[in-house]
Amino acid sequence: MKNSTTTSSEPSLMGQPKGLFYLFFAELWERFSFYGMRALLTLYMTQELMFTDKMSFGVYAAYMSLVYMTPLIGGMLADRVLGYRKSIILGGLFMALGHFLLSIETPIFYFGSLALIIVGNGFFKPNISTFVGLLYAKDDERRDAGFTIFYLGINLGAAIAPLLCAWLAAAYGWHYGFMAAGFGMLLGLVFFYRGLSTNVFGDRGKLPDPESYHKKYFGMNQGQQITILSLLSVPLFALIVRFNEYEHYLIWLVTFLVGGFLIYIAKQVSVQERKQLGVIVYFTVLATLFWAIFEQGGSSLTLFADRNVHLIGMNAAQTNSINAGFIIFLAIPFSMLWTFLTKRKANPNSAVKFGVGLILLGLGFLIFARSAAAADSFAQTPMSYLVMGYFVLTVGELFLSPIGLSKMTELSPRKYLAFVMGVYFCANFYGHFFAGKIANLTSVEEGSTDEISQGFMTNLMDGVTGLSATASNGMSEAFQQLYSYVTVYALCGFMAIVVGVFALLLSPIIRRMMGEVH
Repeated sequence: MKNSTTTSSEPSLMGQPKGLFYLFFAELWERFSFYGMRALLTLYMTQELMFTDKMSFGVYAAYMSLVYMTPLIGGMLADRVLGYRKSIILGGLFMALGHFLLSIETPIFYFGSLALIIVGNGFFKPNISTFVGLLYAKDDERRDAGFTIFYLGINLGAAIAPLLCAWLAAAYGWHYGFMAAGFGMLLGLVFFYRGLSTNVFGDRGKLPDPESYHKKYFGMNQGQQITILSLLSVPLFALIVRFNEYEHYLIWLVTFLVGGFLIYIAKQVSVQERKQLGVIVYFTVLATLFWAIFEQGGSSLTLFADRNVHLIGMNAAQTNSINAGFIIFLAIPFSMLWTFLTKRKANPNSAVKFGVGLILLGLGFLIFARSAAAADSFAQTPMSYLVMGYFVLTVGELFLSPIGLSKMTELSPRKYLAFVMGVYFCANFYGHFFAGKIANLTSVEEGSTDEISQGFMTNLMDGVTGLSATASNGMSEAFQQLYSYVTVYALCGFMAIVVGVFALLLSPIIRRMMGEVH
């Protein structure tokens, strides 16, 4: 595969490769489609399909985890057969079809549509992020800033989509919100194709082995075979989402396969590259914890906002845009900050940034937990706590997520670049699986929160939330639900802070393992 990097003769814009901005808008509209649908999903299941909280959390967690498992497969196929260009286009078409079919409100189409998006995201997500990395030489100091700008595109789409799609769903019906998400995906493909037609990407992302790709078996070339097999996999993923209680078997299978392939790669590379693979695994583990807690946003935090927050100016689905809205305002300043600190040789290394990101995530969830102390007689908490909590965890996200994407493209052996990006997205796969388990703890009918409100943590959590189990049991059901939410959020907050401090202590060791990568 031709993976040339930026040269001085290539066109640039705002000090960055011009191709970055085509990928920026392609990803913006793809994320518009993804987050527009995501904002509606839990509420659609609980209000329209009449699923229980437990069923809704299970479906949501299975769907979101699989969305980040398939990039492993899509990354491997791009590296070996399709190339990044064809993978992105194929994935976008699958995702657009899935969003449009969601507008048909029947169970068969519902689970089938989610499966189409799962398969499509596997081709699209890892390869467009890898494509961004190919725009830069390994030692290009603009890389972190470029990925932060790219991350802004992700969150522009994520901010706009919940506002528009949730409004369409509330005003005209659920299917209008889902259709808007589908049109967003098609716009993303238009921008990507425009970049290809103007040749701003040079020769990057083309077929890794054209002769092998075009070789026919059973009358079809490899690209056609992959498309057919991808379609045939849709019913399988639909069944996994529907019967999500068995997803833990898939977790073990993926872990076994990923671990085995990483061991294989480690045997093929140099000693330094082997150390860097170890760092990739370490960052992936930290990111797994981050996303397990952070991704309450699309599930339990959405229901928390719907049931226990006094919302002003937006509905519960639209609160999904708060996090992305903050990133819109913060991404460029952070990009400038990393560039400023780099010039002064004061930019913290990535291992430190991961630790800080986890600590800030924990502080954000402690703010959510503290909101119970200001609840009114109807168990409604001030919206200011929701906004402040999202602000703090958003800053934490900017310390961790775009930096993680950037480091994967630097730490990975070039031959396995898209696969390693898929490994990093496994953090979201595992994270969403565990996020579903965490969300289930907030379900009052399960009584699960009683289990975590016992022992030495009880006084600490009650002190943060200002609400005790004894007091809530003597109040209305709304207060019992509020107690369930904030107790879980307090526990998540403490857990993230402890791991973040541990990561800071380990950062000097990790820094040495990274070699020349900062």
